[in-house]
Amino acid sequence: MSWATGGGTRLYYEVHGSGPGVLFVHGSGGHHAAWWQQVPALRDNYTVITMDLRGFGCSRWDGEHDSMAFPGDVIAVLDAVAAMKGEGEVGGPDRAVLVGQSIGAAAALRAALDRPDRAAGVVLAHSLGGLRHPELTELVEADRAVAVKLPVLDRLLTPEFRERHPDRAFLFQQMGTFNTAKMADLRNLGSDGPTAGELDAAPFPLLLLAGERDSVLSPATVRRAGEILSHARVEIVPGAPHSMYWETPSLFNDAVSRFLADVSAAGTAGRLR
Repeated sequence: MSWATGGGTRLYYEVHGSGPGVLFVHGSGGHHAAWWQQVPALRDNYTVITMDLRGFGCSRWDGEHDSMAFPGDVIAVLDAVAAMKGEGEVGGPDRAVLVGQSIGAAAALRAALDRPDRAAGVVLAHSLGGLRHPELTELVEADRAVAVKLPVLDRLLTPEFRERHPDRAFLFQQMGTFNTAKMADLRNLGSDGPTAGELDAAPFPLLLLAGERDSVLSPATVRRAGEILSHARVEIVPGAPHSMYWETPSLFNDAVSRFLADVSAAGTAGRLR
């Protein structure tokens, strides 16, 4: 159990395993424990960092919820983990690949752009991270207009999964009850997103990861983003929904592992070929 301090609040985080760093940033219904299927799969080869953004999980926040503070939360945790070296604790990589799920993607991406010395790479899972681009903004809004017609759970998990695994679907819903922040509270979500030019100039590799059955962000929109961004990788996982990390964790873990392996092999060279 560890705590970082940033932006006037204490931020909970955990460090598991050893090796190159990877930090998971949860979505609107999650917190650090949402990654229970990722930590065991990756900790033998990587230093896996999980955290709670302010207002989620153990990171309490009594002020007005504003997602503009989230990138600072991510940076505070990265700095705290790097400082662990001086405290004689296990772990402490100076840099990490930031994996952001849904709303966590915008926080991960902005944190990486603000502090590229801490970012070995970024995975935008089921999100474009608030990317500001006229065509893509129109596509994302069209996707969202379709998604809001569905019940919330139908947007996140497939009906087949909920029928086969009612226990895991129930646990998924229970995760959000640990949070004080709700989607309706999150102002400015993605309002500080980068332009395509800013991302093309970024020194770190970027993966756009999405599911073939994502009901929130369509694969077509993600593929188009990959065409617009000059050095972004795109991986569309067959059969996977918006909450791929939960419903099809092995597919999600494999995709993330491939990217982590390539980033580690590239070292500090920056972009991947």
